[in-house]
Amino acid sequence: MNILVIGSGAREHAICYAVSRSSRLTELYAIPGNYGISQLAECHIIDINNFNEIYAFAIKKNIDLIIVGPEVPLVNGIVDYFTSKKIKIFGPDKFAAQLEGSKSFMKDLCREYNIPTAQYEKFQNSDDAIKYLEKQSYPIVIKADGLAAGKGVTIAEDFKAASIAVQDVFNHKFGENMDVVIEEFMHGEEASYFVCSDGKDFVSLISAQDHKRIGEGDTGPNTGGMGAYSPAPVFTDNVKKQVDTEIIKPTLRAMINKGHPFKGILYAGLMIKNEKAKLVEYNIRFGDPECQVLMMSIKSDLIDLMTYTIDGSIKDYKCDWYDEDCATVVLASKGYPGEFKKDTEIKGLENIVTNQSLQIFHAATVESEKKILANGGRVLSITAKDISLRSALNTIYNEIKKIDWDECYYRNDIGHKALKNEH
Repeated sequence: MNILVIGSGAREHAICYAVSRSSRLTELYAIPGNYGISQLAECHIIDINNFNEIYAFAIKKNIDLIIVGPEVPLVNGIVDYFTSKKIKIFGPDKFAAQLEGSKSFMKDLCREYNIPTAQYEKFQNSDDAIKYLEKQSYPIVIKADGLAAGKGVTIAEDFKAASIAVQDVFNHKFGENMDVVIEEFMHGEEASYFVCSDGKDFVSLISAQDHKRIGEGDTGPNTGGMGAYSPAPVFTDNVKKQVDTEIIKPTLRAMINKGHPFKGILYAGLMIKNEKAKLVEYNIRFGDPECQVLMMSIKSDLIDLMTYTIDGSIKDYKCDWYDEDCATVVLASKGYPGEFKKDTEIKGLENIVTNQSLQIFHAATVESEKKILANGGRVLSITAKDISLRSALNTIYNEIKKIDWDECYYRNDIGHKALKNEH
């Protein structure tokens, strides 16, 4: 099969890595890709939201399957477009993509179908939101009601911080014409759970835990994610049963009832306390950096998983995983998620010998005059799997020392919650 992967981050590099191991692969292409992806796929610079241009490319290259990495094209209706053109594409349609694209759509659906989640209210102007905040207890969660690249959520410790967060949304910090969703703060431990649905049935993938904050000890502002590991010990078999019954199945039933069955990856962000989970948010695609650990951990053929999903026969599919712990540590440019230098040189990557248990996934790299340059905030994901999480992380941190990059920042405590409970 000729496969086209849409996107340019470490998530898409990891997807390309998994696809490249498939016996069904003929040619692999990426739009737009990055330097790391170019080692596996033929990359072409096309705007990922220019569906007509992507279609022309797909026809020219006889593309059999399109895999969409990022959320924006999904929310903009790329699946509807290519489905109408009779080209197989993996992901939900535009209506179903609102589960991620609109916080209020997701919360209203939870309310309608009695899915456990935080109490919330939605506001269309700052005056009403601030009046509401005056009567609330703290901490409290402020969310921009739209896509904000993982940065539109603020946990406000007091009224002043909450007011600033509300003003940021209405001052278009995260995008135009966004409302505000204000939620109660949920205590517990976060985990990510992935399922793959063909619209009717689903297969469980695996759990992971992301590290959203920039600073060690989970401090500082939110980022797109500074590292992840899988599986998440807090996501026990009992929690899984509860989540499948009370969260995943009602959501899939809701989307059928609304005339838009959910097809693709449904990623539930969960808050778990005392073996009970509540839904924090949905994503409608693989997470980043969670995807990096999933793609290293999957033993089954990723193309098979996706074609069974598109064809509506996921109930006949068994997904196999390596019986190992996997982790990834994100190397970012100093200053991220604020301002940082671009086009800084990364040396020493050739010192790391990659294999089935160790990979470097590129998020924001380019090659210029035979030098590898960092040209974004999150730049590399060093990913390893081993018999224990501690072993995998030891490998990663030892390998990072081989990289010579002056502008590098990373957290030294990825996996700290799981390691604390490891015997």
